[in-house]
Amino acid sequence: MCGRFALTSSSADLRDFFSGLDLEDFPARYNIAPTQPILVVMAGECRERGSNLPDRRAVLVRWGFTPGWVKDPRDFPLLINARAETAIGKASFRAAMRHRRVLIPTSGFYEWHRPSKESGGKPQAYWIRPRRGRVVAFAGLMETWSSADGSEVDTGAILTTSANAGISAIHDRMPVVIKPEDFSRWLDCKAQEPREVVDLMQPAQGDFFEAIPVSDKVNKVANMGPDLQEQVVVERPPEAPAKQRPDHGQLSFF
Repeated sequence: MCGRFALTSSSADLRDFFSGLDLEDFPARYNIAPTQPILVVMAGECRERGSNLPDRRAVLVRWGFTPGWVKDPRDFPLLINARAETAIGKASFRAAMRHRRVLIPTSGFYEWHRPSKESGGKPQAYWIRPRRGRVVAFAGLMETWSSADGSEVDTGAILTTSANAGISAIHDRMPVVIKPEDFSRWLDCKAQEPREVVDLMQPAQGDFFEAIPVSDKVNKVANMGPDLQEQVVVERPPEAPAKQRPDHGQLSFF
């Protein structure tokens, strides 16, 4: 799963990364948590030939997906992640997979390695960032929930898939990464049906991310500084499952 992430890249970097994106400046965020606002990128309105309007737009949504058919969100679980393997057919995400696919800009995410109870070890947090480049785009889904009084809340979730060989020693799930050359396909909900973008919902290459052990400061939402990403010493790094093939990439510790 993905329960915390960060977005520390500048708005200029994001404008370059998501070519054609209209975006105002914003502060760096080192500890984005569920129920907080997150930035998502969606397809813009259709442009006329010769128009200089951006073909993508950025909006803020609440991290915690609420399907449109839910009557009271207080009686519905907080859906911060959606499993890529089942999202197309699952009632909660079926409509969003067809009509409201988005990209979620991030500088990386946090994950926890949780030893077995028998070992008596404590969970270890990791800051997981792309090796090359300061920005990465996670696959996401968006839904606008309307209350009985007519008020609306835009909500979103991050799609996850099975972990690659570089992450599996820490956790068995990871966010789906969409490559820049696939942005248009993923966002085009008019021409690209869900079954036609299934190939994009695969684990990233084994060496795409690097994992840095960090302190447990990230556990507290109130902690929001760059010190959350400072390296700490780990006495015994987790070992990758034996079934993983070594030529798919190895976990790196710094």
